[in-house]
Amino acid sequence: MYTEIQREQPDGGNILTHPDYIDGNPDLIKPKKLLNPVKASKSHQELHRELLMNHKRGLGVESKPELQRVLEHRRRDLLIKQKKEEEEAKKLQSPFEKELLKRHQRLDQLEKEQEKQEDHAPEFIKVKENLRRTSTVTGDEKAA
Repeated sequence: MYTEIQREQPDGGNILTHPDYIDGNPDLIKPKKLLNPVKASKSHQELHRELLMNHKRGLGVESKPELQRVLEHRRRDLLIKQKKEEEEAKKLQSPFEKELLKRHQRLDQLEKEQEKQEDHAPEFIKVKENLRRTSTVTGDEKAA
């Protein structure tokens, strides 16, 4: 029975319509296929060309070109030199710089201790201090 229905309505059951440009009407503009911007880019084409050449030579994808390997080696050596220079500079600090560093550390430690003490103070004291600050600010504004 299902096959009989299909035979009776071959055109009526087709939802898709055929495009008009296939008929060859010269008044219509024929659509063009859009270019993929990734494939059209010069860098993608160069990369693809390099991969094809490496494949023909039998080189693996993971092997890097010689220039890239040399540049990476130089960068690595430069970073190692910079780290060594920084370490030497730290070792060769003058006594004055050492004393400044110690004082700075002591001041930081004292500030941390004061913050801890303020945190342990009851809330009403904190509110009272804030009120004093605001009252002095408003008093200064009135005087000006």
